[in-house]
Amino acid sequence: MKIFKDKNGRDLTLNQAWPKIFNRFSNVGLDFELMLLRWVGYIPLHTIRNTVYRLAGMKIGQGSAIHMWANFFNPKNIQIGEDTIIGNHAFLDGRANLVIGNHVDIASEVMIYNSEHDVHHEEMIAIEDSVFIDDYVFIGPRAIVLPGIKIGKGAVIAAAAVVTHDVVPGKIVGGVPAREIGERRIKEYHYRLGRARLFQ
Repeated sequence: MKIFKDKNGRDLTLNQAWPKIFNRFSNVGLDFELMLLRWVGYIPLHTIRNTVYRLAGMKIGQGSAIHMWANFFNPKNIQIGEDTIIGNHAFLDGRANLVIGNHVDIASEVMIYNSEHDVHHEEMIAIEDSVFIDDYVFIGPRAIVLPGIKIGKGAVIAAAAVVTHDVVPGKIVGGVPAREIGERRIKEYHYRLGRARLFQ
């Protein structure tokens, strides 16, 4: 017997509707968790924020810091290496795996996505794909990294770039969509980023 309707108005049996009902309640729980994490972003102490983020399932390496007002989606799939700094108002998507390496410098308001809509599908379903950012990468302010991207070791993403393809190690990319505009002169990386700003 068809007693339910989906979002497109199609009739569903209880057996067809049950997974959708369960998924809806799971999403409500996740939305509540993300709201709490957003509030945690107002606490001006890195150690407290990192502790709560770790309790939410995020893996954060030693000496790494996430500045205030960061937003996340599904933190349990986010892994951040050591001595990495994430700028304020960053958005880190964890709907698929997001791996950020060691000594990575991500500036303010950077958005990293690993889920997008399939605009050619009749129901505009979500497509998820992992993002991998290798060690010693620098991502400038307001850059956007799209799903499925691999950014090689030591690469630089210019401010406001939109990264739609993999970035070769050591290359500098910029623009919309991002294209190669240069190359780092150093070939071996040994620096540490050091401490993040104390109350940010």
